[in-house]
Amino acid sequence: MNKELVFLRTFAVATAIGFVFMASSAFKNNSNQKFTEIDVERINIVERDGTVKMIITNVDKFPNGNTLINGKSTNENRKKRSGMLFFNEDGIECGGFIYDGQKKANGHSSGLSLTFDQYDGDQVMQLLTQDEKVGDNRFVRSGLTFNDRPSKESQSNNAKIMKELDELSKKDPKAANEKYKMYEEQGLIGGAPRVMIGKTRNENNGLFLFDNKGIPRAMFYVDKDNNAKLDFYDNKGKTIASFPEKTN
Repeated sequence: MNKELVFLRTFAVATAIGFVFMASSAFKNNSNQKFTEIDVERINIVERDGTVKMIITNVDKFPNGNTLINGKSTNENRKKRSGMLFFNEDGIECGGFIYDGQKKANGHSSGLSLTFDQYDGDQVMQLLTQDEKVGDNRFVRSGLTFNDRPSKESQSNNAKIMKELDELSKKDPKAANEKYKMYEEQGLIGGAPRVMIGKTRNENNGLFLFDNKGIPRAMFYVDKDNNAKLDFYDNKGKTIASFPEKTN
């Protein structure tokens, strides 16, 4: 009996030591884990200090509304889409990649957008494509756009101002418009496209230049009939010069 007890105790101790050794060896394994396939609804890429630098997400877990990222609120009115969001070293959103597409009762709609933001502001560069079909008519617009942004804008302040203007416009649209212009003159909101390279809805492919109000001022393009054109416009949108000149 004593020999059996000694054996059982020795076996138990040896088993425990072996288990501890295997467990500690597993935790010391620093090699990367490899997966053939993984299904996940959202991935947060974070730094050692916990700062979120990138989010890869499905539609349902796309952050908006009251969601806080790095202690900062996200765009309250932004539509949920699958894609990615980028954040800088200060934890501020600085761009993203989103896409969608679906059939509709009389056609389809789809789009893709890759954007990069001004520091603590909105997008200064956007790669965009939109494809919409209604009945027998299909409209495709694709291009790379560079925008000017206000010098004093911030994402949090912009959200407050737009919410204020939205509530005011329901009561007094004229007063809301005047207040928008006031904030714009202060360099707090606004912005305008300045350069676009790509294809427009009316099938012009080329280089399109805008003034600081976002008004088209010059276009060098090939139209849908394969005619090369160079057009210049005044600040009212009126054509002031064209090459080649139009002939009757």
